[in-house]
Amino acid sequence: MEDREEFLTARQLAKVLQVSESTVRRLARKRRIPSVRVTPHIIRFHLDAVRAALDVPRSRIRHGEYTEQVDDAQLSFDLRIS
Repeated sequence: MEDREEFLTARQLAKVLQVSESTVRRLARKRRIPSVRVTPHIIRFHLDAVRAALDVPRSRIRHGEYTEQVDDAQLSFDLRIS
């Protein structure tokens, strides 16, 4: 069987992040998390890419490596899936 990447719907990602589906869509619209637009109405999320997007900027900002301003005051998620 082929190895394939698993993509989540906004609803599935919202459940993992413990936020609303509208929050997931807003984060994607603001490009705070990466997304793949399959059609104008279908959007999917790669969990590992979302984890990296939510984790990396904060740590890179602390070490002076990231110059783009990121508003992550409300973004502190524990992304471990049970």
